[in-house]
Amino acid sequence: MAVIPAPSSESTLTDRYQTTIPDPIRKFLGLDKRDKICYTIQPDGKVVISRVDKTESDPIIGQFLNFIARDIQKNPQHLQAISSDLVSRVQSLVAGVDLDLDAALSDEDE
Repeated sequence: MAVIPAPSSESTLTDRYQTTIPDPIRKFLGLDKRDKICYTIQPDGKVVISRVDKTESDPIIGQFLNFIARDIQKNPQHLQAISSDLVSRVQSLVAGVDLDLDAALSDEDE
C-alpha cells in the first residue's frame, strides 16, 4: 500500500515577521479571511499549524446576549425603531473613513 504524502508548501517570512499561508494549506485547513490559526510546537521541534474552531469564548457576552433575547421576548413593546436623525448622525461620523481589515499593521501599530 502506497503512502500518500501530506500536503506541504513553503512561504517567506517578511521583514515584519509576517507570512502568507499558501493556497494549498488554506484549502486543506478550510481557512477563510479573518480565521484564527493555532501553532503547536511538538517535542521533536516541528510546528503544527491548525485552524482554530469558531466558538464563543467569552461567557459574559453570551450571557448578555441571552439576557437581551429574553428581555425582547418578555417586553416586545420596549423595542423602538432607530430614528432617521440617529442614522444621519452615525453616517456623518463615519463618512470618509476607509477601513481595510485585511491590511497589514503599520510599524507603529504593532
